[in-house]
Amino acid sequence: MEQLQSLRVGTGIPELTKPHIVVKPPQGLWHLNLPELWHYRELLYFLVWRDVKVRYKQTVIGATWAILQPLLTMIIFTLLFSYLAKIPSDGLPYPLFVYAALLPWTYFAQAMWRCGNSVVGDAALITKVYFPRLIIPLASVIPPCVDSLWSSLILIGMMAWFGVNFTWALLLLPAFMGMALVTAVAVGLWLSALNVRYRDVNLTVPFLIQIWFFASPVIYPVSLVPETWRLLYNLNPVAGVIEGMRWAILGQPFSELGLLSVSFLMVVGLLIGGIVFFNRMEQTFADEI
Repeated sequence: MEQLQSLRVGTGIPELTKPHIVVKPPQGLWHLNLPELWHYRELLYFLVWRDVKVRYKQTVIGATWAILQPLLTMIIFTLLFSYLAKIPSDGLPYPLFVYAALLPWTYFAQAMWRCGNSVVGDAALITKVYFPRLIIPLASVIPPCVDSLWSSLILIGMMAWFGVNFTWALLLLPAFMGMALVTAVAVGLWLSALNVRYRDVNLTVPFLIQIWFFASPVIYPVSLVPETWRLLYNLNPVAGVIEGMRWAILGQPFSELGLLSVSFLMVVGLLIGGIVFFNRMEQTFADEI
């Protein structure tokens, strides 16, 4: 009788042979399950492909928007800050000087904004199935890379127009763009987790991007920053990325090694803290979202 009671009705399969999957929250503050992230790599691919298709779907000029935005911004900045405000550019052609900074900055601003809104934006997916939640912010920072690739075509043409030689330093461009990606992930992890609990974070991000823009050497050189403020200024991780990009593109002597070192340490600190904070908040995502 006991054996019959252990059988499922209509199947004849013993109850004890049913597979059970227990999903538990991450244990400890520092929990980064890389094998699990690799197991769900196909989900990461499809989320990235979805965002890329949505961005360019039913557009008239398609990827040309990725070229027009930094190009028109560069023209406006050149007219305002070079011809009118007479802001120096350390002896470099100002259009190329500002475009070399706009390339990583535009990517960082877009990636950070998308990453900060990624968890709330995929609320329906989070509340239905289990997967590593870290995949969502990671997938949100990859599609803007496509825009950066299109924008780099204008950069190559500008380098040829102004007679800038192509040097071995250009090989480091992917490293500096990778640093911009990691910076966007590090900041976006904090914002995305906070946005689940406090929805006004979504309203704060555009203002944060504006303030961060003027706190970064996009339209002016680092040499204009007073020495008394230089240490505080070096805490801006985007500043190191921009100066590194200018050095790699323009082939000028790199004199801001301290800036790049401090920026790198800031990125590492923000990333570690962001992962810890995201894992701690992840346990309540499905309930609060």
